[in-house]
Amino acid sequence: MGRVSQAQAEENRMRVVDTASRLFREQGTHVSVADLMKAAGLTHGAFYKQFASKEALVDEATAHVFDEIARRNAAGLERHDGQRDAAQRVLIDAYLSVEHRDNAADGCPVAALATDIARGPEGREARRTYAEGVADFAAFLAPAEAVGGGEGVGGGLARLCTLVGALVLSRATQGSPLSEEILAAAHAALTEAG
Repeated sequence: MGRVSQAQAEENRMRVVDTASRLFREQGTHVSVADLMKAAGLTHGAFYKQFASKEALVDEATAHVFDEIARRNAAGLERHDGQRDAAQRVLIDAYLSVEHRDNAADGCPVAALATDIARGPEGREARRTYAEGVADFAAFLAPAEAVGGGEGVGGGLARLCTLVGALVLSRATQGSPLSEEILAAAHAALTEAG
């Protein structure tokens, strides 16, 4: 079998990173390399041609998914002509939906990766990336007056905590009426006050 071109190798790498970011959100970072590569449609051996270790992939997949969120949030602002409140309302509606609750693989990495990141060693790149991603997401959620007043991240932390906490609790109680009540209560708390 011939060698893979540099372009194909980069495409394969991105497929693994994208697959990993989805599987890690859905199942946690304990997913085996063999299962991950199978899901990406590549051989187990190809993994070590692309990544030094699974930890290196966790680092890269974490950065990838937080970059994706930043792009989505920027696009939301653009769609709403820079109207922060409108973009935030659309995000809150989608975030606290049954569809988001039921689709962890495409969902928020803040909620999905929190436990795995917390259990990992402190010096890891994934932990640094996660912390930066949380800060950026909180800054996006900050009320317009807080951003203008220099509060930045602090103004959005309570909103982010409400979103993430509600999503985690709703997923953990899925199958009971409480699950949807949690989503509705958090939605009301975030939209009726603002």
